[in-house]
Amino acid sequence: MLASGVALGLALLALTDDDATTADRPGTVVAEQPAPAPQATAGSRPVRLRVPRIGVDTGLLRLGLTARRELEVPPMRKADTAGWYDRSPVPGDAGPSVLAGHVDSRSGPAVFYRLRELRRGDRVVVDRDDGRRATFTVDRVDVVAKSAFPTRRVYGATSRPELRLITCGGTFDHATDDYLSNVVVFAHLTHLTTA
Repeated sequence: MLASGVALGLALLALTDDDATTADRPGTVVAEQPAPAPQATAGSRPVRLRVPRIGVDTGLLRLGLTARRELEVPPMRKADTAGWYDRSPVPGDAGPSVLAGHVDSRSGPAVFYRLRELRRGDRVVVDRDDGRRATFTVDRVDVVAKSAFPTRRVYGATSRPELRLITCGGTFDHATDDYLSNVVVFAHLTHLTTA
């Protein structure tokens, strides 16, 4: 059974000076934006995400930070669409690019409902508006408590192009109308080609 209001705490995260969280409510991390990625592609952005193993094929919204400096989430009316955190690198550029999506909604499963099913070696493909296609290989999938979210590991700078896919997961807390954990997929770039 799917709970109501499920994705309100989705990946409300960003880079802080350490992995400690400053939470105003469960699942919320007030934080600062990560530093710009080196060698970022000016003007380019990701436009489509495909994850064949779990049947995901979605356009990508642009996500920023809220007034409280929390990661925006896609609107619930677009629960079947993932989003790219636009202060993270463009997928295929050096650093960890962050894509977020809902796990479910009041009407049923959402875009990242099956994210936890990904395994090491699975393929993730991101098309960019500059005509390039970035193909990533999954390294691992972690389920992490929002109260102890590994901010540095998810958002911290990396020397190679990497990808993070984030959604809610774990136990649903009816008292807070939120999941207590996040599912985080870690992947690295294996190909950057012209689409």
